[in-house]
Amino acid sequence: MREESLRIAGEKVAAAHRFEVRNPFTREVVGTVPKASLAQVRQAFDTALAYKPKLSRFDRSHILNKAASAVRERTAEIAALITAESGLCLKDSTYEAGRVADVLMFGAQECLRDDGQSFSCDITPHGRARRVHTLRQPLLGVITAITPFNHPMNQVAHKVVPAVATNNRMVLKPSEKVPLSALLFADILYEAGLPGPMLSVLTGDPKEIADELLTHPAVDLVSFTGGVAIGKYIAGKAGYRRVVLELGGNDPIIVMDDADLEEAATLAVSGSYKNSGQRCTAIKRMLVHEAVAARFTELVVEKTKAWTFGDPSNPKHEMGTVIDEAAAKSFQARVDEALAQGARLLAGHERDGALYAPTVIDRVRPEMTVVREETFGPVSPIITFGGIDEAIRISNGTAYGLSSAVCTQRLDHIMRFVNELQVGTVNVREVPGYRLELTPFGGIKDSGLGYKEGVQEAMKSFTNLKTYSLPTQ
Repeated sequence: MREESLRIAGEKVAAAHRFEVRNPFTREVVGTVPKASLAQVRQAFDTALAYKPKLSRFDRSHILNKAASAVRERTAEIAALITAESGLCLKDSTYEAGRVADVLMFGAQECLRDDGQSFSCDITPHGRARRVHTLRQPLLGVITAITPFNHPMNQVAHKVVPAVATNNRMVLKPSEKVPLSALLFADILYEAGLPGPMLSVLTGDPKEIADELLTHPAVDLVSFTGGVAIGKYIAGKAGYRRVVLELGGNDPIIVMDDADLEEAATLAVSGSYKNSGQRCTAIKRMLVHEAVAARFTELVVEKTKAWTFGDPSNPKHEMGTVIDEAAAKSFQARVDEALAQGARLLAGHERDGALYAPTVIDRVRPEMTVVREETFGPVSPIITFGGIDEAIRISNGTAYGLSSAVCTQRLDHIMRFVNELQVGTVNVREVPGYRLELTPFGGIKDSGLGYKEGVQEAMKSFTNLKTYSLPTQ
């Protein structure tokens, strides 16, 4: 069992009270972590604000590359920890460790890139013999980062790495459900040479410390990934600060009548059950043309029944638990409601504690809660449509706008989806969650404010753009 401390400016700090982190499958205690006090939160911000980072671009790149190598070397250890505290199967946890290394690698590359621009001023009749130049500088204050449970280390990496790459200081509060992976990630960065005051990690009860994380005078920016209700609370509470919100999703896969159904069904099942369905970009709705719905549904049921699940520490399993029993019960209740309203159960819908079987239902209508809201688990609801206009209308008919997948061979249909779907991403013949850790990622509507994550875009959000001009003669 791990007994962890807070990380304040790189130092391990105890606290008066602690809480347990339990394995969702076995319910055994994996470790204990401190509950940070308000005084310790203020200490973390005050220490960070007093420190002025002076790492060169090379220094930052070297630290991030060294950390990337450490993550790759310690993949088995990291995957075992992620599985133990989150219930994700080892296959998913091992994949996550690889993604974390990629985030570090891309951060190392991007902080070497010259991000300035230059403009000639003699290009209008009113111009002068001058040039305007731009440069990006770290924020004047400290960044607050708040991360969720569903990717215990990769979500943390997507906050911390852009902060390091831009010479910023950050105070991180990981989900109280999966704090151990965040603490290990911080330690890997300290060991790689990151100055302690550039990163503090505070574990604790959000009811006690969240408001201080949002309103402390040192905070310049709040970066949050998580649920819509909390995101909107943060937007209202943070006041005159920059806020970057990456919130939920209700992502569809849209299967047209000309789709390769074997490919589409494979994508549909993988997109629904990877990470136990606990991804903002997981497939939450399967919109299928009525001409191919019967065969597509047969294939999805067949592939779902073949999807192995159970003990997440078993390397043969393709899916472990969801985060806790309460979450599993909520999925069970939504499916029960849909069945009572006329949906048909085709596979799954069995629960044992936090373990919820991959579940397929059809005859689903867009107004049912299971598809109107974000169902953050391994549930595959199938909705049929008659044509592309109806498919676009149903897809856009929720409060969310994160990502989507479309399966068709027709370029005219592809371009209509790209232009008309109200989402941040359209992936053609791929799952909605496909991306590189480098590329822009984020949504609109209740999925976020339109700011993007991904290493490049996060680095832009974490900097102030300054312009200056010089004479050329």
